Amino acid sequence: MALRNVAMRALLLLAVVSVAYAAKSKEKKKESADGPAASGPGGEYDITKLGAKPDGTTDCTEAVEEAWASACGSTGNPTIIIPKGDFLTGALNFTGPCKGDGLTIKLEGNLLASNDLAKFKSNWIEIMRVKKLSITGKGNIDGQGKAVWTKNSCQKNYNCKILPNSLVLDFCDDALIEGISIINSKFFHMNIFQCKGVTVKDVKVSAPGDSPNTDGIHMGDSSNVSIIDTTIGVGDDCISIGPGSTQVNISGVTCGPGHGISIGSLGRYKDEKDVTDITVKNCVLKGSTNGLRIKSYEDAKSPLVASKIHYENIEMDDSGYPIIIDQKYCPNKLCTSKGEADRVTVKDVTFKNITGTSSTPEAVSLLCSDKKPCEGVTMSDVKIEYSGKNNKTMAVCTHVKVTATGVDKANTCAA
Repeated sequence: MALRNVAMRALLLLAVVSVAYAAKSKEKKKESADGPAASGPGGEYDITKLGAKPDGTTDCTEAVEEAWASACGSTGNPTIIIPKGDFLTGALNFTGPCKGDGLTIKLEGNLLASNDLAKFKSNWIEIMRVKKLSITGKGNIDGQGKAVWTKNSCQKNYNCKILPNSLVLDFCDDALIEGISIINSKFFHMNIFQCKGVTVKDVKVSAPGDSPNTDGIHMGDSSNVSIIDTTIGVGDDCISIGPGSTQVNISGVTCGPGHGISIGSLGRYKDEKDVTDITVKNCVLKGSTNGLRIKSYEDAKSPLVASKIHYENIEMDDSGYPIIIDQKYCPNKLCTSKGEADRVTVKDVTFKNITGTSSTPEAVSLLCSDKKPCEGVTMSDVKIEYSGKNNKTMAVCTHVKVTATGVDKANTCAA
């Protein structure tokens, strides 16, 4: 009897173990089919639980891309967690569309870009065809560009090899980038292409003032883009608004060092689209080499129009060329300069309440085309003083008629 009880107990234990094993096997099969199970409530995918090491030297590319694949394939509102620590990666390709209602990348640590350029076909972090994306947190996207900036030959050669941009959004709608820092990119810090409804808020973008082609935020062929309460100091344009950009709102931005807040350059490539409905308000430019700039190539490849551009409540703090329209833009003397500036039309531009100091005597430079003069340029309450000796500023204008009210005589070329 006792022996029978022992046997029955053994059989019962074996049955329990078998059931548990079967359940575990089923769970593993599900993970294998659907990706790793969420490591937290609401579908959270922590990259360290997928093998990422926060030591700054271990390649974490596979773990981060596994987290993306699992989150993008999940329903609801999944979150990818990048915790505190340093995570080194090569190229990260995050491609949608995703299954859920929205996807969040919570960045609390630091993503570091590898300096092995062989790991990049083009960009570093490229997010494509995703709707309702959020990247939030207090962490850094660090391009570690210092190690490769000397390999940038773009200032000497139009057909140069482009180094990786740090964060690229392609064909993304309803995206929010908030709270993070993007630093020391190898090339552009952020590039927005063919997106609708992108908000960049409370972001810090920084690189040394002499770092080549490190634009802060560039956009092109995109609409309804807002850049709010963001600080940018880089080696090129703080913000560059490229062809095809419409309904752009820039507010509360501090720029410097850098080349200013620019529209353009326009006309470099064939069949570029118009730029329209651009508003820049309540911004500060500190020590930038340019201020508010519209630039188009002298040898523009095809016609386009830049119009409905409004600047208001801008403070200049020792910035060079605070207000500049340049329809004969020819960087580093690389363009052919064949007098095709008449292909780009600049019209309906308003400068209102632009104040502060200029590091150059020329506070206003409106250099427009003789064949297609700038139209509808209005200036009101523009008061900028040269910060050098004698504090005398001047306006240099060609082929433009300006309507001016409340503007210091030295700051306008109105008749």
